[in-house]
Amino acid sequence: MFNALKDPHYGYRSPIMLLVLLSVAMQLSFGAWWNLMNNFAVHELGFGGPEIGLQQSVREIPGLLAASIVIFLLLFTEQTFAYISLVVLGIGVAVTGIFASKIGFLTTTFIMSIGFHYFETLRQSLSLQWLPKQTAAHNMGRILSISAFAQLCTYGLIYLSWQFLPVTYAQSFMTAGLVSTLLVIIAAFVFPHFKNGVRQNKKLVLRKRYWLFYALTFMGGARRQIFTVFAGFLMVEKFGYEVHQVASLFLINGLISVFLSAKLGAFIGKFGERTSLTLEYVGLILVFVSYAFVSNVYVAGALYVIDHAFFAMAIAIKTYFQKIADPADIAPTSGVSFTINHIAAVFIPVLFGMIWLYSPTLVFLLGAAMAFVSLVLARLVPHQPAVGNEFAFLEKQSSAITQAAE
Repeated sequence: MFNALKDPHYGYRSPIMLLVLLSVAMQLSFGAWWNLMNNFAVHELGFGGPEIGLQQSVREIPGLLAASIVIFLLLFTEQTFAYISLVVLGIGVAVTGIFASKIGFLTTTFIMSIGFHYFETLRQSLSLQWLPKQTAAHNMGRILSISAFAQLCTYGLIYLSWQFLPVTYAQSFMTAGLVSTLLVIIAAFVFPHFKNGVRQNKKLVLRKRYWLFYALTFMGGARRQIFTVFAGFLMVEKFGYEVHQVASLFLINGLISVFLSAKLGAFIGKFGERTSLTLEYVGLILVFVSYAFVSNVYVAGALYVIDHAFFAMAIAIKTYFQKIADPADIAPTSGVSFTINHIAAVFIPVLFGMIWLYSPTLVFLLGAAMAFVSLVLARLVPHQPAVGNEFAFLEKQSSAITQAAE
């Protein structure tokens, strides 16, 4: 996990170390918010399925704005705007417990989500620009491992404080948000301003040859809602998980991510994006079908952990794009991809929240169907993605031409 810190190619004031520190700052605030969110909504505000769906849709709206990042990049560099975005996230989390009403929660959710989604867009863009193609998947996995360790510490502190101290939601949110903001301020003063290798396009970019990347990204946004909204809600509503029990699940997820993410990154680098995505979506189909019919509290918790473990495989979609993209398209296309990712994320929580009232089982079966569509798309990824070799059928055509020439 910590090998990245010892790699002689990366010093302590290098781009990869900045990515690590900013990722840690993001996890401290967002991780705490995510851990407490369902219990805060249900126990303090009286939210049910439809309200949770609405709140999650509000949280995803800023994701639709990610394409507007090209406007802000006319005013700020990507590195500077990453700092600004994380400060907005930290402030939004810090004030969540202060405005403890339904309207207040929706408002603070929207504010912190603006910072979160812009930062995630910038983190993807900067990672694809700063990390070499040959080692990008492995290094992204390393960054995930280290940020997962920070997330693990956050969940552990929440677990211990809620078990043994008379803490409140307001105190927990405030502490997480302010610590995160402080780390960003430290990063801004400690790290130099890094130059990007290729000047980025400052306008929206939509290219036909990126269509498979767009499709995989769209389905990834739909799949994510099944876990982030409804799997977590299942734990609280159906199986009665309390704050410390949800925190324990998150602790297990974080612990697994610490040790697994770098290995999955290395796996993607060795076996390729096509194989990795295929394994992910086959696994998700099985997990979602199991969610639909689970009745044992421990089995449900195990499914939640397995579901989370698959998230690191999303690195494969990013490295697929890195290999087929014009380097100048990375920043604007990262913004476009986040917008595409959140189209489904805006309407699925509300729509599926209504379906939830009729049948939670149907929600998860529909999730399995979406995972199947993703599996079909994954099989279109070529074994060796590159500019001019974006799709599997192009790879086959190229192979056939080569054989004919021989």
